[in-house]
Amino acid sequence: MEKKLEILRRELSLLQLQIRSLQTITQAINENISSEELFQMYKSFLSWEMGIKKMALYTKSNGDWQCVSKISDSDEIIVDDYNELFSRYKRLHIINKEDPVELQYFKILIPVYHKDLPLSYALLGDIQDKDKIQFIITITNIISVAIENKRLFKKQLEQERLNREIKLAREVQQMLIPDHLPKNDKFEIGSIYKPHLNVGGDYIDFFQFDKNKFAFCIADISGKGVAAAMLMANFQAIIQSLIYQYRDLETFIFALNETVYKRITKSDKYITFFIAEVDLDKKQLKYINAGHYPPILCKKDEIRRLDKGCTVIGAFEKMPNIEEEIIKLDNDTLILTFTDGLTELKNIKGDFLEDLQIEKFVCENKELQIEEFNNKLLREIDLFNASDNYNDDIAILSCKIKI
Repeated sequence: MEKKLEILRRELSLLQLQIRSLQTITQAINENISSEELFQMYKSFLSWEMGIKKMALYTKSNGDWQCVSKISDSDEIIVDDYNELFSRYKRLHIINKEDPVELQYFKILIPVYHKDLPLSYALLGDIQDKDKIQFIITITNIISVAIENKRLFKKQLEQERLNREIKLAREVQQMLIPDHLPKNDKFEIGSIYKPHLNVGGDYIDFFQFDKNKFAFCIADISGKGVAAAMLMANFQAIIQSLIYQYRDLETFIFALNETVYKRITKSDKYITFFIAEVDLDKKQLKYINAGHYPPILCKKDEIRRLDKGCTVIGAFEKMPNIEEEIIKLDNDTLILTFTDGLTELKNIKGDFLEDLQIEKFVCENKELQIEEFNNKLLREIDLFNASDNYNDDIAILSCKIKI
C-alpha cells in the first residue's frame, strides 16, 4: 500500500511539474519573448526540472543548422553536413553503436517535423526517469514550433517592409522616366521603359535651353534594387541643378563627376552616362559618353556609334580625361540611346540581341516618326524576348532631327 501511495505521489508531483512548466512556457510564448530567452528556458527546464546532464538543440537559421541551446560547451556537435547526420531520423531514436560516432556522446535523439520539413533536433543524455521522455518530447515540440512561428512572422514582416520599400522605389523610379517628351516640326524625342521585376536605376531626361537648343541624357547606375533607385534619384537632382550652370559639356561633366563622387558613390558605385546637346541653328550635335553603352546615330545610310567621352561617373574623384565629339546633322538624323538591358535580352535559343540587329532596325526604320518607331521597336523587343520577364531594366531614349 505504501509503495502504491509513493508511486501515486511521484506521478502527481511529476504531473504538477508538467502543468507548471507548460503554463510557464506557454505564458512566455504568449508574451512574445525572444528566441534566445526561449532557448534559455528550454535549457533550464531540462537541466533543473528534468535532471538532464547533456543536451544540444539544433534549429535552422538562414538555411544552416545551428546549435541554439546546450547545457555545456562539450555538448555541441561539429560536423560538415548536419543534414546528412540528422535526416535519417524521423522519430524518437535511442542512440546505439550503429549510429554515427558524432552521436555516441548522447543517448536520445528527438526530431521535430512539420509535415516533411524538419524544424529541430534535440540530443539528450541518459534519462533516469523514463516517464519524463514523453513530456520532454512535448516541450521540445512546443519550443520548436514557437521558434518556427517566430521565424515565419519575422519573414512576413521583412517581406511587407520590402514590399513597401519597393513600392516607394518604383514611385521614385517613375520620376526618373519623363511622362512627356517634346515633339515639333524640327525634332521629336520619345522613350521606352521596360522594368525588370526588381527595381533598378535607369534614368533618362530632356533639357530645353532655348527654342533651337536642347540636350538629352541617359544613365544607368551599377547595382539594382531600392538603393540603386534612390541613388539615381539623387543623381537626377544633381544633374538638374548643374545642367543650367555649366553650358559647356566638358565643364559640366567635370562638375557632375566631382559632385556625384562626394555625395553619392564615394567610389563604391559608378554611373554610366551619356549626354548630347543639339543646336538646330548650327545643325550640330555635341556629346560626351561617360562609359555608357554607345548610342547609335543614323543619318542617310551612315551608322555611327557615339563612343567618345570619358570613364564612368563617380568612380574617381577627379575625371582623368574627357573627349567631346561634334557631329554635323543632316535632315532626318536618328539617335537611339539605351541601357544595357536591351543587349542582355535573350531569345528562345539563348542568343543575345546583337548590336548589328539593333543597327539594322534603326537603318530600316529611320524614316518613321518617333512614336511609330518606338512602338515598332517595342514590338520587336517583345517578340525577341524569350520570357515574360526581363533580366534587367530597359530604358530607351530616341531622338529624331527633322531640320
